[in-house]
Amino acid sequence: MNADIAVIGLAVMGQNLILNMNDHGFKVVAFNRTVAKVDQFLEGAAKDTDVIAAHSLEEMVSLLGLPRKIMLMVKAGEVVDDFIDKLIPLLSKGDIIIDGGNSNFIDTNRRVEKLSKLNLHYVGAGVSGGEEGARYGPSIMPGGDVQAWPSIKAIFQGISAKTEKGEPCCDWVGHGGSGHFVKMIHNGIEYGDMQLISEAYHFMKDVLRMSHEEMQATFRDWNKTELNSYLVEITADILAYKDIDGNPLVEKIMDTAGQKGTGKWTGINALDAGIPLTLITESVFARCLSALKLQRVEAQKLFNKSIGEIHDDKQQWIAALHDALLASKIISYAQGFMLMKQASEDNNWDLNYGNVALLWRGGCIIRSAFLGNIRDAFAAKPELDFLVLDPYFKNILERCMPAWRKIAATSFETGLPMPCMTSALSFLDGYTTARSSANMIQAQRDYFGAHTYERVDKKPGEFFHTNWTGQGGNTASTTYDA
Repeated sequence: MNADIAVIGLAVMGQNLILNMNDHGFKVVAFNRTVAKVDQFLEGAAKDTDVIAAHSLEEMVSLLGLPRKIMLMVKAGEVVDDFIDKLIPLLSKGDIIIDGGNSNFIDTNRRVEKLSKLNLHYVGAGVSGGEEGARYGPSIMPGGDVQAWPSIKAIFQGISAKTEKGEPCCDWVGHGGSGHFVKMIHNGIEYGDMQLISEAYHFMKDVLRMSHEEMQATFRDWNKTELNSYLVEITADILAYKDIDGNPLVEKIMDTAGQKGTGKWTGINALDAGIPLTLITESVFARCLSALKLQRVEAQKLFNKSIGEIHDDKQQWIAALHDALLASKIISYAQGFMLMKQASEDNNWDLNYGNVALLWRGGCIIRSAFLGNIRDAFAAKPELDFLVLDPYFKNILERCMPAWRKIAATSFETGLPMPCMTSALSFLDGYTTARSSANMIQAQRDYFGAHTYERVDKKPGEFFHTNWTGQGGNTASTTYDA
């Protein structure tokens, strides 16, 4: 029997991907390290399908047609390497291993190189969309050994989400760990998006004192505007959901947000690359701060903290909040693409940024209406340094700026924490300020550490040192960034 592909890992994502593949006419072999789960799957969710059970890696490999295609849907890290090491002796030249988990792109770089030396092809494929996306059409971001793409293209594009025009939300990203890097950026933007929406909800609830019915209706209406997106849509659903006692369930959920690490990786890579990913990194810190629940409760008592209420025209404030959220979301995506551009240059990935935007148009968590406009922006100018320089996004930000500043100022006046919305505005103010205060920082560095400085009235690249105290002499430190 020559099956098309095998999937290892029968957690929800793995099971749903298998069922999705089966629905699209692909013959799939299912395997799990805890073998009992294979039979449970075949007797449960996969009953009456064409899915084939395998009770060992050897049996799984024997059921596959050439080139063998094996997809790992397991926890990132050592588990992936363990399976790779077990599979290598069972495979032949040209066979393909695909990692569909949230692996760090650095690990994927290493694995692509390792398997290439063994004449095996390795693919790191970011998969987004959660359980529903995996079942009915995810966004898939494959990268790695391009020789594998012709063999897996039909399967991946067949099961992926489609745009309104029928375009698959899956295409080859690039070599090495580029696919997993793009998925990491997706997750970083997701962190920022979720925090921004949560801040808007917080403003509605505690500053405008809106009811849950009013908030639900507002998010539902917003989803018919430029804010149209999956996360805005599900926020309306969450606000409408009642617990068994008839009260909103969301208010019974502990305000401590978990995280699995991909947002943190995005921030770490931004710091390493020197890219000011302020909003996304702030969203990670906001989750860290949320975890300090007991300390926050005591601190509120100590500071006698309360959130100020506004009694002005509520509809005007809702309109302002809409514009502030829209502008901040644009900065979130723009920062993500800024880091992606730097990584592409550093790793010689030659990423197609418009194509990446297309991959996110359907199936994934950050799918939103203006991703089509992002695609258009990079189609018009592939070398675009920063997304907000595109006329479409520049005009939106200029239109939203007064409302954005109003919401940001009010958050400080009322004591409502809005770290991402305010940091997004501060970032744009910094990005659009030709003469910053960094000259003072450089003067301080030269004063205490002789780190030198450039002068505006001299040629770039020429460095100077001043003996600020008259006691340190004229010896300068070697020029370096610190």
